[in-house]
Amino acid sequence: MGRIVQTGDTPAKRRNMHRRSCAEVIRLLAQRHTVDDEWADMVAFLVFSLRGIADTIEGSASAWDDRNYWKKAEALRHKWRWTRGKADEIARLVVDEQWHRISDELIALIPHFQDVTISSITRGPDWWVGARKALVKEFPNPEAS
Repeated sequence: MGRIVQTGDTPAKRRNMHRRSCAEVIRLLAQRHTVDDEWADMVAFLVFSLRGIADTIEGSASAWDDRNYWKKAEALRHKWRWTRGKADEIARLVVDEQWHRISDELIALIPHFQDVTISSITRGPDWWVGARKALVKEFPNPEAS
């Protein structure tokens, strides 16, 4: 009997897709000079992509743990531990509309995605339209209290 190879959806494939999305959006945001609704949607989409990366880590790490590659699993967890916190930080800035602080956060992300090669942009506005609205819905409205 031959070895079974999983060719479907894996945490690594999803993580690479989210990494590609992050890299493309960061590049597009760097080319824009005005803060408008689309810019805000793109930043919110970046938050969702960072969360997507964070969501894939434990699935991959547990697969390494199952094979007794615990060092590799811990290295993976360590490498991507920052994603959840950074996503939450940027999300709070978007919800609070602190646009002037977001540029510094975007610059800090560049080293994490510089290894992603982008020869052409494959994500368009249909990927991020409405992302800000979805992100704002996640946070309770302090004025409603």
